[in-house]
Amino acid sequence: MPSTRPPASYYAPQGGHPPQTQLTADRAVFTEAYALIPKGVMRDIVTSNLPFWEGTRLWVLARPLSGFAETFSQYIMEVAPGGGSDKPEPEAEAEGVLFVVEGELTLTLEGVRHILAPGGYAFIPPGCEWRVRNESREPVRFHWVRKAYEFVDGLKVPEAFVTNEQAITPVEMPGTEGRWATTRFVDPNDVRHDMHVNIVTFQPGGVIPFDETHVMEHGLYVLEGKAVYHLNQQWVEVEAGDFMWLRAFCPQACYAGGPGPFRYLLYKDVNRHAALKLSSR
Repeated sequence: MPSTRPPASYYAPQGGHPPQTQLTADRAVFTEAYALIPKGVMRDIVTSNLPFWEGTRLWVLARPLSGFAETFSQYIMEVAPGGGSDKPEPEAEAEGVLFVVEGELTLTLEGVRHILAPGGYAFIPPGCEWRVRNESREPVRFHWVRKAYEFVDGLKVPEAFVTNEQAITPVEMPGTEGRWATTRFVDPNDVRHDMHVNIVTFQPGGVIPFDETHVMEHGLYVLEGKAVYHLNQQWVEVEAGDFMWLRAFCPQACYAGGPGPFRYLLYKDVNRHAALKLSSR
């Protein structure tokens, strides 16, 4: 049964430029263990275009890079009315997740047409035929997370699917009385999937009560609310529209603040052996 929960709120960047009177210093941080890209960084001057995309610009939040993200890229796409692409993904081995935060996106996936409203989520496996178009009268903004799929002999590639956050019941973390919950779009026991893109929700006052230190790399985009994050022995304030990259084993914890929920879109790599590169003898 679809959820009867009220529609969620999602932050979406609008671009533009601040006035010359605004202070220059902001909360942006880039370290060897983590990076914080505040929402105020996502201005017109840092947008990019892509081949075979019409009426589209994007903000690149993460990309594979020495000393930065290793396993994924993440974009915020902004597609004007009439824009889109019939050749969106140039890499045959790439898998992807689309998550709509504002507007309406028409996705044709393996010949089937879907309309994705805010909260709309699509998993696109490698080699899948797909295209997108904005058939509405307003811009559509959505996240596009990409990863090179790690094939395993004997495991089938997972199927494409489309859903919406409102159709999924969040799973409460044990012992938290509902203050910390995760909306899981993929069964965590399905090892065909080598990445998860979920939504994590903290109610006001909710916490991660220990420094998580683990092998999964993270990308966190704050959809709603604000919090204080503990990252590698440093405290940083974050709010809706901010993006955090956390490398593998970066200690991480948080306190949710503010009058409403604190929610973020979370990427992590999962379910694969650690690659070993043995030197030749």
